[in-house]
Amino acid sequence: METRQPAVRLTDGSLYKNIFRFSLPLMFSNILQALFNMSDIAVVGRFAGPQALGSVGSTAILVTVFIGFLMGIGGGINSLVARYFGARQDEDVARSVHTSLIASLAVGLVLTALGELFCRGLLELLGTKEELIDGAELYLRIYFLGLPASALYNFGSGVFSAVGDTRKPLAFLSLAGIANVILNLIFVIAFRWDVAGVAAASALSQYLAAVLVLLSLGSAPRPVALRLRDLRPAKDKLRAVLSLGLPAGFQNAVFGIANLFIQAAVNSFDAVMVEGNSAAANADGLVYDVMAAFYVACTSFIAQNYGAGNGRRVRKSYRIALLYSFGAGALLGIALVLFGRPFLAVFTEEEAVIEAGLKRIGIMGLSYGISALMDCSIAASRGLGKTVVPTVIVILGSCVFRVAWVYTVFAAFRTIPSLYLLYCFSWIITGLAEWAYFIFTYKKAFPEVEKQ
Repeated sequence: METRQPAVRLTDGSLYKNIFRFSLPLMFSNILQALFNMSDIAVVGRFAGPQALGSVGSTAILVTVFIGFLMGIGGGINSLVARYFGARQDEDVARSVHTSLIASLAVGLVLTALGELFCRGLLELLGTKEELIDGAELYLRIYFLGLPASALYNFGSGVFSAVGDTRKPLAFLSLAGIANVILNLIFVIAFRWDVAGVAAASALSQYLAAVLVLLSLGSAPRPVALRLRDLRPAKDKLRAVLSLGLPAGFQNAVFGIANLFIQAAVNSFDAVMVEGNSAAANADGLVYDVMAAFYVACTSFIAQNYGAGNGRRVRKSYRIALLYSFGAGALLGIALVLFGRPFLAVFTEEEAVIEAGLKRIGIMGLSYGISALMDCSIAASRGLGKTVVPTVIVILGSCVFRVAWVYTVFAAFRTIPSLYLLYCFSWIITGLAEWAYFIFTYKKAFPEVEKQ
């Protein structure tokens, strides 16, 4: 790969075509990441029974918090590297890459330590059912051992995406995904490890993806090449990585933290409802991850064109990415509403569990597209190097608002519809605020475009 001649050019050519071409491999990569957890739940649901299904499903929110944080770090790395690459500042690209690797590994190790220390307490805080909590804790303790590898994969994916190459991360994750499914079947069916088996399969597959992405960067040409002699942190780049990555990580984690309260509300229902919710929640990962491909494209295209000083292309990139992400969310959501029963049947044969899951899908399927305004605007602001204010907006509009909803609207009605409608309302409120902030930031960055 010649980094100055990427597979998809971000600073010239058709934006409609290039954003879609750029996003397509990312879609498949993101879906494969979702399939890691889906294959865990499908295998235990089919071969280990409803209790194992509920145990693994009860961990979904916590897994989302930790993985979301690491994906946010990767998004910050993507923004920084893309901006320098668009400005043709190769030395800054190289220093950012090496510093980002060190920072990512450190963050992954810290998250592993925190997860191992507090996973039992967090599960208890969520009100995890007594019959499910031991299995859920075992799953998390093993799964968290793979977080350093996940951090390294997201680092490498962010770097490759920043320079227009989204195919390599897809290839590496495809191999890891195949390994994950094979190991799931071996560990659960042959070895009878149940919950521990699917957790071990996920962790090992994450290390495979990490090794592949690091080896590829090691053989890449400058300026993104990894070289051991250059593997040391640069203070200015470390500050830049952390100032972009940490708020982006917290921003992603905030959604998961808010969802902890939602999971606690779900856990107030009987075990059948918890199990149905666990199966239906897999749809979220599929839809969000397809939409997220356009958010990464939005950040990458805006960051490179921001570095190149092309304000018109920045604005058009945002609009096209928003259109694509909304369309993807709306179409996939409608498909889930129409085919929710066969989708849930992948995870369980229990009719009562399927009926419980359909209650969730019926509301969420018609709401996914609305989230595009919020997430695409956040990605656009990140491309302009702004992450702190979007994080504050997310905390207020998603975390605070959702918690308030749980303790007011849901507390009054105590029904599944009254719980899941909070997503739609929080997306609308937060999305409008994030859109307004991006427009404000854009006008400050490119006042000459606005005057024309």
